[in-house]
Formats: sequence, C-alpha cells, structure tokens
Amino acid sequence: MSTALPNQASSAAPIERAAAPPAEIRVFGHTNLFYWWPVWLIGFIMAALTYMDGHMMAVVPEGTVVEKGKEIPGVSGPRDVLVAPAGQALPPQPKADAEQQPHLRVAASNNYGVIFVGTILLVAVVTNITVRGLASVVAIAAMIIVWLALAQLHLWDDLLRWFGGLDVRLNAGGYLAIAVPLLAIWLFAVFVYDHYTYLIVSRGQVRIRQAIGEGEIAVDTSALMLEKRRNDFFRHWLLGLGAGDLHVKTGGAGNLDIELANVLMIGTKIRKIEHMIREKEVTEEPPRR
Repeated sequence: MSTALPNQASSAAPIERAAAPPAEIRVFGHTNLFYWWPVWLIGFIMAALTYMDGHMMAVVPEGTVVEKGKEIPGVSGPRDVLVAPAGQALPPQPKADAEQQPHLRVAASNNYGVIFVGTILLVAVVTNITVRGLASVVAIAAMIIVWLALAQLHLWDDLLRWFGGLDVRLNAGGYLAIAVPLLAIWLFAVFVYDHYTYLIVSRGQVRIRQAIGEGEIAVDTSALMLEKRRNDFFRHWLLGLGAGDLHVKTGGAGNLDIELANVLMIGTKIRKIEHMIREKEVTEEPPRR
C-alpha cells in the first residue's frame, strides 16, 4: 500500500538582495540665485493675503479729498466719498464705463509690503555678504524677530508715518509680477543652467566640467580629496537647507583644484563618494594566498 505525498511548496524565504550601489554619483554646484527661493515664495503668499484682505485701490488725481458722511442722491444713508478737484476727472480707463470701478486688490496695512521688502533685503545681504560667528548670527536673527514682531503688532504703519508718511504697499498683481518671473528664472537656473557644471564620480574615475563651454576632464580617483565648507549659517543652513561648498583636489598628474559652490545635501554626497572609493579599493585588493 502506497501513500502519495502531497507536493510540498518550498518554505524557504526569498533571498533579499541588497540594493545595487549607484554606478556614478553626480554633484552639481549652484549659483547664488538658488538662495532666492524665499522671495518668490513670500511673493505668492503676500499676493494671496492681499487678495483676501478685501480692499481695493483707487487711482485719483492729485488734490482729491475724502469727504465723510455725505448724502448721495439715490443712495440710502450717509457715505464716505472721494471728491476730485475742480476741473479734474478720474484717469481715463481703456475699459468700458461699467468696468472702471476700483479693481486693484491692495491690503489696508503696510505689513505685507514691509515683510516682502524685508525678505528681498535679507536675501540680498545674506547671499552677497558672508555671515560668520555667533555674534553675526544673533544680530541677524534679532533683526528678523523685530521685523516680524512689529508686523504682528501692526506698528509698521505708525513707524512709516513717522518717517515722512512712507507707504510700502503693492497690489496683488505687483507681487505676482515679481514672483512669477523670478520663479521661472529660478527653475531654469537650478534645474537646467546649473547642471552644465558638475562633478561625476564613478568607480575609478572622476569627470569634471568647471564652466559652460569647456570640455570634460577625466582623472583617476586614487588621490581624490574632498573638503566640505559650510561656514555661513544663514546662506548654507537657513536658505540652503544644509547646502555647502565642495572643495575638490584630484592630485596626480592633473592636480586639479576646483570648488563647487552651493552643493545641496553636501554631507550625504560626500559620504556616498567616500563609500564608493572604499568599495573600489576593496575590490581591487589582490586575494591572499
């Protein structure tokens, strides 16, 4: 009497293979335009807040006065009105009369304009002046805190009035007129223009292009030296989100000495390159007998 044994499926768990290391690591430097992302971002935010503020801007001739509580025929209750000077009229509009009503969205306060201008000034200073040392960091951080605190307390209107009646306001379209072109230029610079200068590390070889229009240089990785330079708190950490400058020395006959500025995630990329070089050294080591 024979008994047929059921087919037994293999109970062995599938072997998990480690992910293959990358064949090459690409490192791109960036121009200082990369750090201008807060300007277009704040521009879009201020445009949205201005639009939601619910106020319009009227363009009137010089000498126009505000008259409060005036009775207007055909309108119930007293109203505040703008009275143009004698012989003056509202500026002509290219649209039909029905569309000549105020339509430019503007905020009632200077806060949005002051924050936007402050952002431009801060980014301009940080991207062109190196800020080193704890004292410089504390000074700039204190300026930012005071700037925002005055906006939160709605004190900028009073301060600007004290400085000769200054008014820092843009309509919603004004913010977009700056933010939209700047975003387009930023995207082109970061994802197209900056990729024409690079450092590509593969197993045993480094390929370098230092400037647009120049040829590619290939050298051996045996004497490659990488140095991370991250000495500007606001540029590299606050605006660069962990970026840094990469100093590269190839050694050997070529003995190239180059620097890639504003490399994103520089620490991670250096670790990957060093790991790739160590792997090459291990695989090339002759077997012992």
